[in-house]
Formats: sequence, C-alpha cells, structure tokens
Amino acid sequence: MATINTLARPYAKAAFEFASAAKQTDAWSNMLALSAAFVESPEVIAQLHNPALTHDRKAGVLVQLCAESIDESFCNFVAALGENNRLELLPTVRDQFELLKAEAERSIEVEVETAHELSAEQLQTLAAALSKRLDRTVQPTPVVNPALIGGLIIRAGDLVIDGSVRGKLNQLAEALKS
Repeated sequence: MATINTLARPYAKAAFEFASAAKQTDAWSNMLALSAAFVESPEVIAQLHNPALTHDRKAGVLVQLCAESIDESFCNFVAALGENNRLELLPTVRDQFELLKAEAERSIEVEVETAHELSAEQLQTLAAALSKRLDRTVQPTPVVNPALIGGLIIRAGDLVIDGSVRGKLNQLAEALKS
C-alpha cells in the first residue's frame, strides 16, 4: 500500500503550482494550515470516518468549518480531495506544500539543540553563518537539551551537524574502541 506521503505528494504539488501561478502561496499556506488543523481535531476525524456521510458531504463539512477563511479555489481543492476520499491527507499535504514553498523561497527551518538557552544575538549570529553555508534563508528553532553537556546539534532537513560535547565524547569512545 502506498504511503501517506506518496498519496499526498500530487495534491501538494498541484496546490503549490496553482498557488504559485496565482501568487497566493502565503494565502494557500494559511488555508492549508487551517483546514489541516480541523482535520486533525477528534470531532472532524469522527465525521470523516462516519460511513453515513458521502465523500462530498464530508468535504462540505470541512468547507463549512473553514468558510470564512478560504476562497473558492480552495473550496474546489477540498472538493477534489473529498471526491477521491483523501481529506485525511490534508495535514500531510500542508507539510509537503510548506516544503515546496520553502524550497521556492530558498528558506529552511533549522532546529538548534543546545545544552543552555542561546541569546537572541547568538541565535542571529548562528542563523547568519548557517544561511551562508546552506545558501538559504535560515529560520532557527532553538531547543534546550541539558543532556548535551555543551555545544550544539543542528538539524536542517537531512543534514545533521553534531558539535555537542556528548557527540565529541561518543566519537572519542568509538575511536578508542577501534
């Protein structure tokens, strides 16, 4: 059976291409975030699993919930998802849409895990250095993990840079074993 990412990818790509062509990527990002949040709520999940409702009615319920914050083109997108019984993919579609948007904008979210909280100035300096190295605009998300002892671990997509004291100690232990 196909994975959720595989099923969601064509919808995310179509949504992104449409939003880009209409110069509405931010608006679509917001509409996807809202609709995905509803789809993740227990009440809506119960409605999506209700066999008494048709696929069109399930899409209609979602459109009604988001009515004040979505436009007609997004309603059509939700209707297409509903017709294909894919409304539950909205959170994954949102995530993939955001990846496509970040790629087009040449930006990336980076998790910065440290043993101690970084100051705003330190975080800004780190973001500038990472922007230069990754050739993208970096949005750092700080995470404090006292188990690191010192240093930091940077996660940017598939890239992991381990500059933590714990990581260095592990490398040294491995070198001594061999």
